[in-house]
Amino acid sequence: MISVFDLFKIGIGPSSSHTMGPMLAAHRFVTELGDVRPARITAELFGSLAWTGRGHATDTAIFLGLLGETPATIDPDAVPAMVAELKAQKRILQRGRAVRFDPETDLVFDLVEILPRHTNAMRFRALDAHGAILKEAILYSIGGGFVVTEEEEALVTAVEVPHPFDSAEELLKQCDTAGLGIAEVQYANERALRSEVEIEDGLDAIRDAMFACIDRGLRMDGQLPGGLKVKRRARALITALESDRGRNDRPPHDVMDWVSTYAMAVNEENASGGRVVTAPTNGAAGIVPAVLRYYRDIRPTGFEGRSRTFLLAAAAIGGLIKSRASISGAEVGCQGEVGSAASMAAAGLTAAFGGTARQIENAAEMAMEHHLGLTCDPIGGLVQIPCIERNAFGANKAIVAASLSLRGDGTHRVTLDEVIETMRQTGADMASKYKETSQGGLAVNVAEC
Repeated sequence: MISVFDLFKIGIGPSSSHTMGPMLAAHRFVTELGDVRPARITAELFGSLAWTGRGHATDTAIFLGLLGETPATIDPDAVPAMVAELKAQKRILQRGRAVRFDPETDLVFDLVEILPRHTNAMRFRALDAHGAILKEAILYSIGGGFVVTEEEEALVTAVEVPHPFDSAEELLKQCDTAGLGIAEVQYANERALRSEVEIEDGLDAIRDAMFACIDRGLRMDGQLPGGLKVKRRARALITALESDRGRNDRPPHDVMDWVSTYAMAVNEENASGGRVVTAPTNGAAGIVPAVLRYYRDIRPTGFEGRSRTFLLAAAAIGGLIKSRASISGAEVGCQGEVGSAASMAAAGLTAAFGGTARQIENAAEMAMEHHLGLTCDPIGGLVQIPCIERNAFGANKAIVAASLSLRGDGTHRVTLDEVIETMRQTGADMASKYKETSQGGLAVNVAEC
């Protein structure tokens, strides 16, 4: 199965596939060197990682991974100093021994070659003093911070669970047979891996990290890094919303503004390299937290337990999407990121409101269906335009999907399995220039300055 803790991972921005994945890959390579004692290490980036790597801070991620850092533990505020020291010293330490790595020459962006497994490919080499290869590894960042080799399929945890499912149809059957809801099925399967305390504490930590990201994003001001001169808006938006709280003529769409502001706060943090939670990716990290915060705002009583239900139901849907299609913008476009996140958030919200398994599946289906064909075309390779606003729209679509499903009885014509398969096929047919390469769409039709 795909665990809730596989889909929701605490890390840093701006991208799970282009920042977190490469950092983990570089860290994995130096960790697995073992007794190999190289004189020099090199790294090459291919495909989408090469085309948009600088905008997504992939180069910085590689540097940090080679220095032994991981997304979950690194202090984002310490990154500039660490990178500056590496550029000055041109070396890393491997088991206390200095190994040459010059960021200017030993990291190569290959804009031509595409490796077969996935467009987000990296090749690391450990060389001796004469340039001979002592160890080589090719790793792929396949979305959501997952990293695999050519042979691996790091999608499924190999463990026997009480309620296995690999389709929405099988998930509904498991619910019917066991008399459980979707969140309860996911929880029972999680128990094959962790204790109840570990699961509940872990879910609470994820929720708290999501809300801390929202809160920091609402406090911060100024301009986002990267050259597009995008100004943060969440702080100004929340200030205006707070000032309107006591007015009698607040517009009916006021709640949408709150949800949009929460989502944008997260993705502004992500764009600045702050600490976020993959949900299921960094580029779509604002949707699940914004919808969960919306639920807390309107139903604060008993929120702790219902927030766990929300995240578990969302994870069950996210796991299906990841295993049956993709959550990688470089592989299927933004439908796989924002579409997946909206589907997960719609499922989570429906579950938190006490919806049935079929209502949850219906909500997830509707949210994904209305993101089909969404391209990934970030201007300048930065996770800013259109990504930040796109999270606001995705969050509101998720709420609409949950609301519509709760008004019905779960009966619907199109199934979640059919929509996921449609998304997969649409992504396969989508031209590569619309899949996180910044070679088409807004990325080429809007001036960067």
